[in-house]
Amino acid sequence: MIAIVGGGIAGLAAARRLRANGREVTVYEAGGEDALGGLARTYGTAGDDIEQFYHHLSKSEETIVELAEELGVGDRLEWLVGKNAYYVDGVVHPLDTPWQILAYPHMSVYDKFRLGMLTLEIDVRGGIPSFDTYDDLADFEDVPIREFLVEHTSRGVYENFFEPLLDAKFGSRKDDVSAAWLLGRVKFRGERDLLRGEILGYFDGGFAPVIEALVEDVGMENVETNARVVDLDMDGDAASAITVEQDGETRTEAVDGVVVATMPNVLEDLTGYACDIDFQGAVCAVVTMDEPLTDTYWLNIAHDAPFGALIEHTNFVPPERYGGDHLLYVASYVQTEDEWLATADEEEIEDRWLDHVVEMFPDFSREAVTEFRLARAPRAAPVYERGYLDLVVPYDLSDEVAAGLYYAGMASEAQYPERSLNGGVVAGYECADRILGS
Repeated sequence: MIAIVGGGIAGLAAARRLRANGREVTVYEAGGEDALGGLARTYGTAGDDIEQFYHHLSKSEETIVELAEELGVGDRLEWLVGKNAYYVDGVVHPLDTPWQILAYPHMSVYDKFRLGMLTLEIDVRGGIPSFDTYDDLADFEDVPIREFLVEHTSRGVYENFFEPLLDAKFGSRKDDVSAAWLLGRVKFRGERDLLRGEILGYFDGGFAPVIEALVEDVGMENVETNARVVDLDMDGDAASAITVEQDGETRTEAVDGVVVATMPNVLEDLTGYACDIDFQGAVCAVVTMDEPLTDTYWLNIAHDAPFGALIEHTNFVPPERYGGDHLLYVASYVQTEDEWLATADEEEIEDRWLDHVVEMFPDFSREAVTEFRLARAPRAAPVYERGYLDLVVPYDLSDEVAAGLYYAGMASEAQYPERSLNGGVVAGYECADRILGS
């Protein structure tokens, strides 16, 4: 039996591929049945469920699309326009079309040209365009992101465009981030419609139908919930058994292999293998409203707000899918466990966040808010610091720890340059394929 530690999409994808090739598997999820799917878990609404943490797909995320097709839910995938804007000095500036970008008043025409060339992956330093400078991300792994942006765009682009975004995403760690992460993001993001904006994917009914179909395909008889794996035994230099705590009892299960598909701290607790990647937490609220806040899907914020972004989901997916309610994500990353956001209770966060939303949009009334639901993830995303690829955990840990031990969690290479559900599927497949080939 192959034990899968973690019932997120990576663990479920690994289990599905192994079962499809005749292997016996059991998925052990420490949480309840509602925890299956990991960061794709959902809340109920007046209509379709919605993810507790915002999700969408870029056109480059092909593996999860193929999985959805295989599961029979591929026809639910819709490619929609996600409108982006930047909030600066009390004004929402749309940044979807070339003329909107040209009208943006906080960068010079030269700055906009340099920014545009970077997003097209064209190096115009020295006046002679180069089209292959950015092909190999490894060339930029050790280059600080600020140094890179000032050299490859301009100081104005860095200070007036990127620096507030980096503050929102990485906070005090922004200067540790590598240029390779940014270039990887440029390659990762999907296509744009020049007349409308970025094209992003979302499933009719959200990601829940994908997770439900995946669980059904794996078989609930092969999934143990409220089952925490607390120890891993070795027979010589090979994984041989796991210890499971469930319903107040402890038992030992013999295994032929183990896939750890969770955060790397779980891997360390089980095996002693330490991952040096730093992770940041996420705090994310879903705000239910009876009127829209803006007409933008993704609103970046240039000033020092108590949150990082406002993501108005029902400007991406029609509110009719949610019983006519308007749904807004208010989200922020947390760098340390003692930050205010990491320790404040939900009511305190609700008051501070919504008061600031009203400050930004004086015509909006808190009376329009009918529900505020908060989710926290203490380890939601890596800090993509310089030298990151040297820190990722190998899929196959035979040499590092024990034969028969594999890793498909957030610290795997599949979650670079941006963590995603697609990356989880890829990591699960990578581990399964190594088991099948061994």
